Amino acid sequence: MLKYKAQIYNFLLTLCPKQLFHPKNMKVIIPVAGAGTRLRPHTYTQPKPLIPVAGKTILTTIIDQLLELEKLEQIVLVIGYLGDKIREYVEKTYPQAPIEFVYQEQRLGLGHAIWSAKAQVEQDKELFIVLGDIIFDCDLSLLLNSPHSCLAMKKVEDPRNFGVAELNEQGIVRRLVEKPKIPKSNLALIGLYKINEVGLLFDCLQHIISQDLRTRNEYQLTDALMLMIEKGVVFHSLQVDVWYDCGRKEILLETNALLLKRASYKNPLTQQFPHTIIIPPVYIGENCQIQNSIIGPNVSIGDNSSLKNTIIKNSIIGNFAAIEDAVLNKSLVGNDAAIRGVSQTLNIGDNTQIDFSV
Repeated sequence: MLKYKAQIYNFLLTLCPKQLFHPKNMKVIIPVAGAGTRLRPHTYTQPKPLIPVAGKTILTTIIDQLLELEKLEQIVLVIGYLGDKIREYVEKTYPQAPIEFVYQEQRLGLGHAIWSAKAQVEQDKELFIVLGDIIFDCDLSLLLNSPHSCLAMKKVEDPRNFGVAELNEQGIVRRLVEKPKIPKSNLALIGLYKINEVGLLFDCLQHIISQDLRTRNEYQLTDALMLMIEKGVVFHSLQVDVWYDCGRKEILLETNALLLKRASYKNPLTQQFPHTIIIPPVYIGENCQIQNSIIGPNVSIGDNSSLKNTIIKNSIIGNFAAIEDAVLNKSLVGNDAAIRGVSQTLNIGDNTQIDFSV
């Protein structure tokens, strides 16, 4: 696969001046203002981007990839719902990173979230947008070094919950529709957008907001991009193989399992836990106390958690969780949750106490 990517890159270099493939001063917008309603009860107290997957929060996984980009000038985080928690986490985790925060006053859709960052990026020649609730594995250089605006997408079984792209025979986007009832394509926009016509993007966002042009009662980025196409902008497409929209418990657990199996996510277990069997792949955070248990496969356990007399597989356990006399499978347990005496599949939010032993 890497061989073919290199061939594509070299071919593109023959078509365009080489200097176009080294964008300078690239800014990135990451919208993280949504309420994450599909992941409740966890998102009542925890922003969706801060939910851990394979030992790292979703947002950390994204920012780590972005900070590896050459000549990245700034990351603009658009915050809103539980935004103080996101800001506190990011400032603590990345104290030296070039990150700025913009507050979205009202949750009026993704298009409105991007529009909220207008003052920070409207003078730039290029812009990269990454949704803050996705995990992806693709060569970002193919996207960012494209001489044209470019949208990343992936074939999905049911595209009705996504922005959908329709392409011509050359792979150029000819139409974009947000959450169509009857999709004419199975290519879903995955939340990676490289925009060259930055000024026009904000003109189109301003138009749909000022004219109150809503889709599903929100101002959609997809609608603004379609308006750009109608004004003559050419969007190229980049299809990716690995992408997860981490908006549902089932997808989070599936993503957790797949990431744990990768070499880069391996968690060397230097601590021995008494009378406990670990079945890889497993991630165990710092300062955990585990005894008389069977852990794994496909389990992530947050820092400072306590597990006693438990059997846990295919699950994500948050920080400071306390679980005793329990058998859990396909479960998502929040931070500071306490569970005792249960054999279930659970979806437990932060600061919850459950006692089935009585």
